[in-house]
Amino acid sequence: MKITGFKKLTDARWINLFDVFYRDKTGRERNWQIVSRNRRPKCVSGQFNTPDAVVMIPFHTAEQKLVVLREYRVSLAGFQYEFPAGLIDGNESVEEASRRELMEETGLSLTAITGISPPLYNTAGLTDESVVLVHCDCDGVSSTEKNQGTETIQVHFLSSADALRIIADSTAVCDVKLWMVLQQFARQGRGTGSEARGVP
Repeated sequence: MKITGFKKLTDARWINLFDVFYRDKTGRERNWQIVSRNRRPKCVSGQFNTPDAVVMIPFHTAEQKLVVLREYRVSLAGFQYEFPAGLIDGNESVEEASRRELMEETGLSLTAITGISPPLYNTAGLTDESVVLVHCDCDGVSSTEKNQGTETIQVHFLSSADALRIIADSTAVCDVKLWMVLQQFARQGRGTGSEARGVP
């Protein structure tokens, strides 16, 4: 398998569609369409070490609860349970982006980072977008005053019982990363250690 070239198909601000050309294991020339946030797809540039976004898994130390959003997503025409997340701006570090996004989306202050994953991929058949999972502690009173006009967000503090209720609700729409953490959080229950928040 070898990437042999690409063609940009759209010219949008935030994401674009690309035709990626490659040679398969039989030597046949093929193409695959992908979405990327970058000027060149990562499969062409080789820039796999730079994540596009951060996803925080925040634990509120005073409340002893997991912080989760319920946010309106246009692609779903409805609300989805998910963790606070956002793009890394410019030369921001992962910590700087996490601190900023957590405050903007929830009004909460990041007090400690307890773990950072390597770049991870959500839907590699569709996009080369990567995220890092940031396990963190936070404090403060939740607020959505700093949300952008395009954001409709509800902030929820979840106990292990709340987590169990959500994963048992067949009508609840959940992000896959959140679903996996909620399953572990519901099993292990309350705790301040990383093990109670789904940290490997």
